Amino acid sequence: MPFSDENHPLWEVKNLKRALHAAGVALWSWTVETDSFAMDEKAFELWGLPPTGTVTFEDLSSRIHPSDRDRVRAAFNATRAVIGAYEIDFRILIGEKICWISARGLGNDEGLYAGQMSGVFLDVTGRKQAEEGHELLAGEMSHRVKNLLAIASGLTNLTSRSTNSVEAMAKELTQRLTALGRAHDLVRPLPGHHGSAALLGDLISVLLTPYDDDGAFSGRIRVAVPRMGIGEQSATILALVVHELATNSLKYGALSVSSGLLDISGTGTDDQVCIAWTERGGPSVAPPSGEAGYGSKLLNRSVTGQLGGTINFDWSGEGVVITLTLDPKKLAT
Repeated sequence: MPFSDENHPLWEVKNLKRALHAAGVALWSWTVETDSFAMDEKAFELWGLPPTGTVTFEDLSSRIHPSDRDRVRAAFNATRAVIGAYEIDFRILIGEKICWISARGLGNDEGLYAGQMSGVFLDVTGRKQAEEGHELLAGEMSHRVKNLLAIASGLTNLTSRSTNSVEAMAKELTQRLTALGRAHDLVRPLPGHHGSAALLGDLISVLLTPYDDDGAFSGRIRVAVPRMGIGEQSATILALVVHELATNSLKYGALSVSSGLLDISGTGTDDQVCIAWTERGGPSVAPPSGEAGYGSKLLNRSVTGQLGGTINFDWSGEGVVITLTLDPKKLAT
């Protein structure tokens, strides 16, 4: 019967190998006595090696990630004691690229034939990267929840000392927590697992939207700050700062009257970011007398302690001007 006959066993084997290669499956056999591997073309391609008759375990070891090398050697040696199927996942280095390989076969001498053990190699890089991404996401979410719980606890204590009734405490605490929520809605992971960021202008604009009469920035509130990313931690702190400043303006300053205007402008260099909060058109204001309130203490502690900057108040007759000088490195965290 000619080889071209599709019913010929060799033809079936050829089709099976073609199907395996289409599925990304690479074939190997390990001669236990000589410690040598025979591999098909797909396996050589996965390992980034030129096709040869045989390769030794040491040849393959040169491509295995140093952190996995001893583990893989021990795992292969232990496969003869494994009952049933086994699977060994490990990293290999192709130049500067890290790939994940899964070696699979039968242990306990079930896969041993004529002194050889056989199995398959699979490229599982995509699956491993997805697993790492899920782990990073879970870790990030856990970190955020812990931070928010700690901040919520601190705000609760702070608000309880600055209010005289349960209703007032509930209102102020709710407003502060809502500001945090709006800030965190803007924070998104950056590509390549390099942290999270929101744009400074977007953050301030979203936080101030509830204080605008029309809710659409018709000109009463103007925001013009440097285009720069803000890290998750800094976004949380800035949300508190903006909320406190806006609340004070709503009670006593430009936002307390329909004719008042609020301008937030800024400049930025590699060494510092300056943000000017300028109120005009509101009632006359004067420096607060007596001991600073808890809102003022929160502002100072947030800006100087957590953002590594300074906050200055200019109580001019036209309206207060508040200047924030911040550390760009702190803002990025």
